[in-house]
Amino acid sequence: MQKTSENMWKRHANPWSVWTRFAAIPAFILAVWSRAWIGAWSLVPIALVVIWLYLNVLVFPPIDTPSSWASKGIYGEKLWLSKRAELPRHYDIVQKWLIALGVLGMILIGIGLTLLHFWLCLLGAVVLILAQLWRIDRFSTLYETLQL
Repeated sequence: MQKTSENMWKRHANPWSVWTRFAAIPAFILAVWSRAWIGAWSLVPIALVVIWLYLNVLVFPPIDTPSSWASKGIYGEKLWLSKRAELPRHYDIVQKWLIALGVLGMILIGIGLTLLHFWLCLLGAVVLILAQLWRIDRFSTLYETLQL
């Protein structure tokens, strides 16, 4: 089981996997929004996005040595999860705030999609994406710091 988990982390760290997961955010918003145009048929694009997110980590090859910013960020996340108790407290505090910011973005997207309010969806997407990018940046820095 550990070997499979390790391989999944390496696949998860592939930059193509990272960036296509980000691309799934507007795709999911558009898929849900499409209910206004195609009704129940919107379940098809919604399902396609969900299936893509499930398969995403299987499609791209594993990265053994992270060299890109995105890969280092995912490897940093893995380090953070495994060494949380050993790290200075500020790593946890910042991550919790960024997670809360990401949740706020998801809530704004949810309200925007419920009301079909474009600007609320856009604001939520921007907040969510910026929070995720910031998290990856923090994890990338953590990875580089711990690997020295």
